[in-house]
Amino acid sequence: MLWLLHNDSLGKLILRLTVGVLMLFHGVAKIMNPGTVDYIGGVLAGAGLPSFLAYAVYVGEVVAPVMLILGIYSRYAAIIVVVNMLFAIGLMHSGELFLLTEHGGWRLELQGFYLFGAVAIMFLGSGSQAVKPD
Repeated sequence: MLWLLHNDSLGKLILRLTVGVLMLFHGVAKIMNPGTVDYIGGVLAGAGLPSFLAYAVYVGEVVAPVMLILGIYSRYAAIIVVVNMLFAIGLMHSGELFLLTEHGGWRLELQGFYLFGAVAIMFLGSGSQAVKPD
């Protein structure tokens, strides 16, 4: 019966769907609240980067998650999510990097999940249950 649990492709699908769907919620929220991108542009400008780079958040939180969900160039989509999360952590959450919540969890566990989930997909690939398996 344990042989039923040995399905790497199904595990990769579950990981892709989890990271992709949950990240997509963040992207849809930014589409519905475009002022968020203006705020991100201000943060980027304050860090000495061009504010127009804020629009890349749509790539990292809408396009790449859809690619993950469908399994289209999953490794590249994962790289985009990794870069997106490194910018998010570096620009918005660097002060929380070594903090815990009042319940003892890491303050950045959500950001860490997206970052390390995407890193895992980057190394694992899409699996066979994808529009374009790699």
